[in-house]
Amino acid sequence: MTELEYQPMSFKDVLIEMKDIAELMVDLAYSAILFENKEIAREVLNLEEIMNKLVYQARIQSILSARRVDEAESMSGMLQVAESTEKISNSASEIATIILKNVKFPAKLKQALPEAEEVTVRVKVQENSLIDGKTLGEQKLQSTTGMRIIAIRRGVSWTYDPDRDSRIIDGDILLAKGMESGVSLLYDITGNVLNISDEESSEAVVSDLDRAVSLIIEMKDLSELGVGLAYTSLLFDSREVADEVRSLDSRMDDMRYKLDLWILEAAKRISNVEYLRGLLYMSSFAENISNAASSIVDVILRDIEIPPVFKRIVRESDEIITKVNVEEGSSLVGKTLKDASLGTVTGMVVLAINSKGRWKYRPGKNDLINANDVIIAKGRRDGECRLYDLSKTRKGYKKNTIIGSE
Repeated sequence: MTELEYQPMSFKDVLIEMKDIAELMVDLAYSAILFENKEIAREVLNLEEIMNKLVYQARIQSILSARRVDEAESMSGMLQVAESTEKISNSASEIATIILKNVKFPAKLKQALPEAEEVTVRVKVQENSLIDGKTLGEQKLQSTTGMRIIAIRRGVSWTYDPDRDSRIIDGDILLAKGMESGVSLLYDITGNVLNISDEESSEAVVSDLDRAVSLIIEMKDLSELGVGLAYTSLLFDSREVADEVRSLDSRMDDMRYKLDLWILEAAKRISNVEYLRGLLYMSSFAENISNAASSIVDVILRDIEIPPVFKRIVRESDEIITKVNVEEGSSLVGKTLKDASLGTVTGMVVLAINSKGRWKYRPGKNDLINANDVIIAKGRRDGECRLYDLSKTRKGYKKNTIIGSE
């Protein structure tokens, strides 16, 4: 085990790096399952070593920063957030470990993962494609397609969590995560053709395994939503959003009970039950992430003061969370989320919408955007700028008035 050594570093910078690494570890863990890649799994374990050092730094910084009782209480809240982030990374590390131990996952799970709300795809960059020879920043890939590059393979070498200065050349293999609507755009930019199969399953009856796999995809989506909403609740000091995170965690417990039952039922009809073991690990993975999100909002629900620096942590990380007000006359008004295509136009993932004082969490593609709605979304900073511009009143827009009114 690596010996830990204290290095002077601001608490803010420690928590920013912890948040970014934990999110990357989760993305890579799912990628390792989807593409059956042990090399990616080993990178998750490498990141876990970095996370352990950061947790140590966070504990030392919290002790050094508190001189009075009120400061200690505030630091305890920050430390709880840090420890919850560590739980997320530990869960990703457990998934990586079982992949390296050759635990099997059913083919149906790998087929269903692309049906999650945020999908992970692998594409090869073709010669003379739009992105060939450009950096990610020059192409503005995420804000134009909604897909975020989480890893690049060039030859036998991997680059994980590339930045805007990372240059892409033909032959590179890209792992990207984002909304499904952005996949075809990513294929176009990389010079590929997306083949869409219209074939449907010939099985007329939905099996217990089908139900178990579908439920795991739902748990994956809810756990990622829970983490996003947890940071949202702290960023905007919202007990209402924190209560929703707790509600999601309670739903996850119920889903886990159903899942265990369906897996046991499926085991009666499957000759090789080894493939079911991976499903149990997957459900535990999603549930642990949800529990960590619930632990984060515990800070809000127990009225522990969050220092102003926390807003800088969320706003300066790789994926930021933002809140925009939809003005009357905005081009978004009257459109559904599907019609607005915010995922592909801005690269932002909508977590929640507040319409007329009521929150809608995890809004669907057919949900309507109204004037004066508040949208909570996560993504990159340039995508936030695009979302902000779209939410503003269009030039030349005039509010209808009654003739003769003053």
